[in-house]
Amino acid sequence: MTDIAVVGFAQAPHVRETTGTTNGVEMLVPCFRELYDKLGITKSDIGFWCSGSSDYLAGRAFSFISAVDAIGAVPPINESHVEMDAAWALYEAWVKLITGEVDTALVYGFGKSSAGTLRQVLGVQLDPYLVAPLGLDSVSLAGLQARFGLDAGKWTEEAMAEVAVRARAAAKDNPNAQISGDVTVEELLGRPYVADPLRRHDCAPVTDGAAAVVLAAGDRARELCENPAWITGIEHRIDTPNFGSRDLTQAPSAAAAAAAVTGGDTAFDVAELHAPFTHQELILREAFGLSAATAVNPTGGPLTGNPMFSGGLERIGCAAQAIMDGRAGRALAHATSGAVLQQNLVAVLEGRN
Repeated sequence: MTDIAVVGFAQAPHVRETTGTTNGVEMLVPCFRELYDKLGITKSDIGFWCSGSSDYLAGRAFSFISAVDAIGAVPPINESHVEMDAAWALYEAWVKLITGEVDTALVYGFGKSSAGTLRQVLGVQLDPYLVAPLGLDSVSLAGLQARFGLDAGKWTEEAMAEVAVRARAAAKDNPNAQISGDVTVEELLGRPYVADPLRRHDCAPVTDGAAAVVLAAGDRARELCENPAWITGIEHRIDTPNFGSRDLTQAPSAAAAAAAVTGGDTAFDVAELHAPFTHQELILREAFGLSAATAVNPTGGPLTGNPMFSGGLERIGCAAQAIMDGRAGRALAHATSGAVLQQNLVAVLEGRN
């Protein structure tokens, strides 16, 4: 099986709102330029392009076609797209590299969440016959999940607030973070609910952003990067969209995906978890069997900035960057899509001497 690694990662700053268009071009161009300059390559060196975005978030048909303007028309490219988080576009690119048809791929994702009311827009993805007509939005649905866990004694509001405190403190060293700073659990618990039992700190902020990752195979990876982040396993699974048919305090698809790629070895230096709500990080930590020795979301994670449809790709990019910089030897990256952790992708990345 071909060895494939992440050799480059770039992201746009996390901001509450941009003045750019919903096709992401203004955010993507600087990301591509950063990767070209960092790796010493041009557009012509990329064998395959794959993107992740959402037309219903952008409010326009074929917004991913408009985003290709960020790449340029000449020379022609080999391109594909997924209508979900770009972490799944990375999975497609990984498969493309395995075929041996190309030895490099650039994966990118973008989302202008500020263009609409995000919590209502995300309700569009729910079952159109039985669930969507109820008017549930994404935050209220996550609130139900959090309440189930509280009532079952699986976590407390204090434990949820502790996740937010740690995330914001970690984000102080991340120049791309939207939210950062020192707060206390008591301070956060004194604030009002936005969807009982969720307070504002329990929810990822509405974020506009974009990210891009370069993958390379074998010797090409070693040529482009001194310390590539090798993908030693990647898997994605899905749970039923029928919320009444599963225990929402658990993430069985996340646990199954992790079991398929870790082989039971849960010792990681870093874990980047795509948990848009504080209680979901607690669910994922349990699903992955992470110990206190693993640094979880040392960049601040989604709670300090969560651009739709690139937030999951960022988790892979941040985990890979920790390896490429020599800050970690083995890392776990996770992405989620759908409501209340319905779909989950897990990747294991490692450095090699």
